[in-house]
Amino acid sequence: MIVVRVEKVVYFPTLMNQTEGRVSNMAIDFLTDAARLTDQLVTWRRDLHRHPELAFEERRTASIVADELRQLSIEVRTGVGKTGVVGILDGSSDGPTVMVRCDMDALPIHEANQTDYASTTAGVMHACGHDGHTAIGLAVARLLTEHRSRLQGRVKFVFQPAEEMAGGALAMIADGVLDDPVPDVALGLHLWNTNPVGQVGVTAGAAMAGADIFEIVIRGSGGHGALPHETRDPLLAAAQIVSALQSVISRNVDPLDTAVLSVTSFHAGEAFNVIPSEAYLKGTIRTYRQEVHDLAVMRLKQVTEGIAAAMGCEAEVRVTAVTPALYNDPEVTRVVMQAIAPYVEPHNVIQGVKTMGAEDMAVFLEKVPGCFFFLGSASAERGLNYPHHHPRFDFDEAALPLGAAMLASAVAAYVLPG
Repeated sequence: MIVVRVEKVVYFPTLMNQTEGRVSNMAIDFLTDAARLTDQLVTWRRDLHRHPELAFEERRTASIVADELRQLSIEVRTGVGKTGVVGILDGSSDGPTVMVRCDMDALPIHEANQTDYASTTAGVMHACGHDGHTAIGLAVARLLTEHRSRLQGRVKFVFQPAEEMAGGALAMIADGVLDDPVPDVALGLHLWNTNPVGQVGVTAGAAMAGADIFEIVIRGSGGHGALPHETRDPLLAAAQIVSALQSVISRNVDPLDTAVLSVTSFHAGEAFNVIPSEAYLKGTIRTYRQEVHDLAVMRLKQVTEGIAAAMGCEAEVRVTAVTPALYNDPEVTRVVMQAIAPYVEPHNVIQGVKTMGAEDMAVFLEKVPGCFFFLGSASAERGLNYPHHHPRFDFDEAALPLGAAMLASAVAAYVLPG
């Protein structure tokens, strides 16, 4: 096993030097303020990383978040969407309500890293950076609280459960997270190990795909493996369906559109000499546009049911929506880009970044105009560039104060006078 050891943040001074001239003209230099919180950011992040919690089980994490917000005299609501936390930071005068959303949950993955902050919970790890998102959210709360007397409006901190398994955003909405007060703008970021620290991906319009889960049950008539002519083999039908479904995107979707249809699970039978009566397939559909989504679902059903019937079997297809496509409001995106510009070299602001990955933040952005951007968090020279959801995922913690400064500045663009 290769040992990954991450020492204390070593790249932040370099980032500070790169941005020093550009942030000096800002009304508030959030990067300098965030730098002072670096030790605390790392402490929060590593503690959360040691104690990961799965969807709707984030009780310890939620308790830490609530306690930290209360220490800042922020109004706190807990148990929102089961284990979510909401904090309201009121300003001194009226103005817009800006929602800052951070996710808290971990993944059912056994961590392969051997750091002093590796997961202490077998089979569970923060393999997507949510520990960093939570730490950044707490830092933003601290940074903005220091300017409470000047705030015009309010900031609504939303620490969401169950992003990975989806459902967390909907659960919070069902519990009234978008009410009292109603957000005017929603902001968030994602640490992104595809890109190095200091690089930002910001996209107006669709930035992440909508996701569906499909489940297929193929029913036939099983029997002895030595007498296949006496059966209607659902396994054989399923195998042909898997192969044929690969044509849905390549032959039905316009090449100028983007879509993914992946079969990711195939289960049939238990014994070597028994043809089973049923076969099960599961997979995902990813699309940006509703028309493409509807076409992919229609062809999924037609292909599956047609092949099953031709093989003397029956097929049942279930498609469950997970998240819509994530859409960034163009005007809010413009404000965010302007706010974060002092912290990053112009050539490191990458516009038009898209991914077929899905994100629960999309549910909020369907209802509130906002922007969700990607902050590079990788360091190839330090071995911190494994992809998200990998058992050796880890990120360069220099991204933490940089992310806090960027997110605080984006919020400040709405609630702090220039």
